[in-house]
Amino acid sequence: MTTLHWKLVIDASDPHAQAEFWAQALGYLVEDNSAQIARLIALGHVSEERDTVEAHGRRAWRDLVAVRHPDDPYDEATGIGHGRRLLFQRVPEAKTVKNRLHLDLHAGPGQRDAEVARLEGLGATVLRRVEEPGGAWTVMADPEGNEYCVQ
Repeated sequence: MTTLHWKLVIDASDPHAQAEFWAQALGYLVEDNSAQIARLIALGHVSEERDTVEAHGRRAWRDLVAVRHPDDPYDEATGIGHGRRLLFQRVPEAKTVKNRLHLDLHAGPGQRDAEVARLEGLGATVLRRVEEPGGAWTVMADPEGNEYCVQ
């Protein structure tokens, strides 16, 4: 059986703000697709004004941006990671219901409260604190309301 390459795709109103939040939350890097974009603009396949924005001092896709683990491999020509990635894509509708899939962030022994405070400083909100016989965690929401847990 072949192992599949994958990424988690998250719908967003503002993909660049979401990518910035999650890059800081996870210690990931925002992917740099500027070389690929410049090549596609030069070939006439992409419109700089319609398809791109400036982000972090470089050309980026207007409607999607990914973050990747800093230790994972990536394609230098495109900036696209080949490992752990989150891709944020612009959608017209806002989030309206609870996630069916979420991330669990593991802060380490005795570090949950400090991590929750750090994430709040980045723009997250605490939804509830859970203490059950099987464990304890904090349910949070990112700046666009996507739920995740901190253990």
